[in-house]
Amino acid sequence: METRVEKGQAQEDSFTGAIERTTSQVPSSVFLGLAVGAMAVSLIMKIAKKEHLALFIGQWAAPFLIMGNYNKMVKQHGSDAKDESSASMAA
Repeated sequence: METRVEKGQAQEDSFTGAIERTTSQVPSSVFLGLAVGAMAVSLIMKIAKKEHLALFIGQWAAPFLIMGNYNKMVKQHGSDAKDESSASMAA
């Protein structure tokens, strides 16, 4: 059973496209900076003996890195990439 989705076989809705157009303007380094910043603030909170806050903020790093990875993939490939041959036939 083939479960792979080929280019142009599925399309994202306009809401997703609007979000990706907006977020693609954000440099990938912003997400890396946010992740490193979350780790630094978490360390400061740990030193200040605010254990729960340190754990809470420290857990932000992974989602920031995941968002940065998704942002980078959208910039490189797009979420709704079309097959080159079908795009040129439609034109």
